[in-house]
Amino acid sequence: MRNKLVITLTTVHGSRQYTLNQVAKYVLPVFFILSALSFFISNPLLVVKTDDLADLEEDHQILSENYEMMVGSQQLYIDELKELSLSLNSLKTERDQLEEENLRIGELNATLDNSLFGLESLLGMEPSEEISSERAEALQVEANKRLFFLHSIPNGVPIQAIRVSDRFGPRIHPVKKKKVMHYGIDFKANRGTPVYATADGIVEFAGYHKSSGFGKLIILNHNFGFKTYFAHLDAVKVKNGDFISKGQLIGNSGNTGLSTGPHLHYEIRHLFTHIDPEPFLTWNITNFNTLFGKVKGVKWASLNEMYPLNQRTQR
Repeated sequence: MRNKLVITLTTVHGSRQYTLNQVAKYVLPVFFILSALSFFISNPLLVVKTDDLADLEEDHQILSENYEMMVGSQQLYIDELKELSLSLNSLKTERDQLEEENLRIGELNATLDNSLFGLESLLGMEPSEEISSERAEALQVEANKRLFFLHSIPNGVPIQAIRVSDRFGPRIHPVKKKKVMHYGIDFKANRGTPVYATADGIVEFAGYHKSSGFGKLIILNHNFGFKTYFAHLDAVKVKNGDFISKGQLIGNSGNTGLSTGPHLHYEIRHLFTHIDPEPFLTWNITNFNTLFGKVKGVKWASLNEMYPLNQRTQR
């Protein structure tokens, strides 16, 4: 006899037995019915959820794109703000520069006015209450005229000496031991002291001059017939024919030729005439007119007639 699964159900009405085959006859239909109901109910819900998920993904994509656009726009605004800030800083810098320039121009104008009033005093001209453009031009012409002559005619000292050891005039020659005319000024200076030109000119002679006793000698030719002599040099820094500017280094002091010690012998000549260099040593733009009364033998009046010509050439 085969084994069977028997299920007994006991109630107040009595007991009842069921075999597995009998239970399955009731359960299986119910199972199939429930499965069918589950399929037909869950499938539409699944479709709805799938659609909702797709919508959510689409919304997420849109939100992501909008976020990227917002971030890009924000960065663009940041860049524009930076450019605007740089532009504002540049404008501020330019404004500050303009303010400084205006202040500087004002200071320059005040300084120029003071300088022009000072130039009147320097030139020995009558002071003005106000400097007009015509007055400023006249001051410029007069200053240029004086500077032109101060560069053309010897003036100032040719060397930073210890002292003046001998002046222009008759004396007892320190080597020959007899009375002779001394045609220049002697500046006592250490050997190798720089010697400078006292006016613009051209080198007539530069080298050792045997016959004169000057030793190493430089002769410069200047405008209006003037010449300067620099004697007893230790070194010559220029050559014959060189063009020389006022204040240019031309040699070094020494003790060559007929000399008893290191010094510079300095002469000024005009058309082969020896002139005392003393008044020329202190001649400058402030005492310009004094030289013409002190130095005799030069026809300064005819030179004075050249002033108008010089004014035209300097303008």
